[in-house]
Amino acid sequence: KYPYTGQDRVTVRVIGIVRDQIITKDLRYDVEIRLGEVQPDPERDLRKICVVERHKGTGRIGKGFVKGFELERGCIASTVAHDSHNVIAVGASDTDICKAVNRLREMNGGLVVACENRVLDELPLPVAGLMTTLQAEVIAQKVEQLSETVATLGCRLKNPFMTLSFLALPVIPELKITDQGLIDVKKMDIVDLLVC
Repeated sequence: KYPYTGQDRVTVRVIGIVRDQIITKDLRYDVEIRLGEVQPDPERDLRKICVVERHKGTGRIGKGFVKGFELERGCIASTVAHDSHNVIAVGASDTDICKAVNRLREMNGGLVVACENRVLDELPLPVAGLMTTLQAEVIAQKVEQLSETVATLGCRLKNPFMTLSFLALPVIPELKITDQGLIDVKKMDIVDLLVC
């Protein structure tokens, strides 16, 4: 929430996905403020993204917007988020983001797809939220199945979880997100969601 009164639109920074790349663009979009909340814009593929710190119980949550997942509904979330491996999630609704993040907590990490307040698919990664004891063939098949599930939500990225994992890596240009917030990689500095 932002304490802006009398304003119904603001300019925000948006992480722009570059298809099949780990670099991103630092985009700007005017978005609506409703009841003190900056609103996503599904028509322009502007979806919420967050990173939740998961190692020290700090309660830090970095929040922002991302363009390029083309999620029509639902959420994907993961504990594979380079290099700190906090929880990272992108979604079309707060309810689905919450459902996916809570499921990651229950299963001690992994990959989750949620929609309409239910988990559609998952891959538990019980070893530090990064690894599993499953056979490589089983993991490969499961990751492919997860990508197919994400595609049913509208996402056309070939490797949505791989794309998601690199959005938290604050050394690859241009705009990334960590539990501390948005990072302008060129300046190596935390920047506000709102563009003043």
